[in-house]
Amino acid sequence: MRLTVLVTDETPNTDVSALGYEEARDELVQVVARLEAGGEPLEDSLALWERGEALAARCQQWLDGARERLAAAQAGASTDDGEDD
Repeated sequence: MRLTVLVTDETPNTDVSALGYEEARDELVQVVARLEAGGEPLEDSLALWERGEALAARCQQWLDGARERLAAAQAGASTDDGEDD
């Protein structure tokens, strides 16, 4: 199976924002594997690199959001623990 990545100058990687964490991570793994395998023409390699950067940023957004939710939940739990009923 060959993954085709189409990146245009006007709106590169715009569809990345719609991806869930697992989808973005799985595609990032595929992109990295293709880059590591080599053999791609320069333009394709650059497009893959840009796609990989966008996918990595999307994954980081998901992880940051999860970290914030955990911190909020922990803060709420510690506030609840300190109250006398």
